[in-house]
Amino acid sequence: MKKTLTICTIAGIILLSGCGTKVKLKDGKEVVASLKDKEFTAEELFDELKGKYGNTVLLNMIDSYIIDQEISDNSSYESKAKAELSSMKQYYEQYGTEWSTVLGYYGFSTDDEFLKSYIETNKRKDIVKKYLKEEVTDDEIEKYYEKEIYGDYTVKHILINVSTSTSMTDEEKETAKNDAKKKAEEVIEKLNNGEKWSDLVKEYSDDDNTKDDDGNLPSFTNGDYVDSFFDATIALEDGEYTKEPVETTYGYHIIYRVSATDKPSLEDAKDDCLEGIVTNKLDNDDNLLSDTWVSIREKYELNIADDTIEKAYKKSLTKKEES
Repeated sequence: MKKTLTICTIAGIILLSGCGTKVKLKDGKEVVASLKDKEFTAEELFDELKGKYGNTVLLNMIDSYIIDQEISDNSSYESKAKAELSSMKQYYEQYGTEWSTVLGYYGFSTDDEFLKSYIETNKRKDIVKKYLKEEVTDDEIEKYYEKEIYGDYTVKHILINVSTSTSMTDEEKETAKNDAKKKAEEVIEKLNNGEKWSDLVKEYSDDDNTKDDDGNLPSFTNGDYVDSFFDATIALEDGEYTKEPVETTYGYHIIYRVSATDKPSLEDAKDDCLEGIVTNKLDNDDNLLSDTWVSIREKYELNIADDTIEKAYKKSLTKKEES
């Protein structure tokens, strides 16, 4: 057999492709490739690769192990991943974008790669949330409860869309926006003059999902809808409607408040408080996710035996602190 240099590294797995067999390591002196006057050992290959990829590959291995220890059941994550995949496909395909192009843009070759990444990303974030929740104080919970926890609200609405397109100028878009607002104001004026809500919903609302049901929306609470919609709702009494159009990304709404329930007790709302607190912390600190993973590895008593990889790991932590 002609001796050639045929080393192939794929995702950190080193194969001797010339013979089609995996090199079995004992002491690192095994030859993985050779030339007529030179042999390349597993130890030499490891020393070369670890300085470039060792930290990244090793941390991926370590974190994957921790993830499996923390969360063993994949079923709910798989369901969410498949639903997200289906939703994304429908979204891009309705605009004529090839799904393979979208996959490539995000660095994936197949649906399975997308699903695997989505599952690991969400499991990784949930593990961080679990650890962060353990550090939340009672004072934080009480403050969040007072400020952010509400009862459930039931409303009806009439939606006036803003008719725009990408081909319109900024001036044309502003005109369309003003026209929609004026139309919403006309609806409010008609309500003020005693016209029936049910008639106006059918005549004016652009929300096809609710216009045939008197504009009824499913009950909701804080965080379910955008702030402008929720703030307008809580400012109303039952049986009142907004006297000014409420703007959201969908257009302009006239909101009629039907009913509201009392906020749950602190004990019943504790889980929601914890979730809200740690979600806010993660949203407001771009480094918190990775910093928490450093702490998680420490709890698992991470010890990196190789000096080169350990230095690379510590260097990466220092860069984060400096940034």
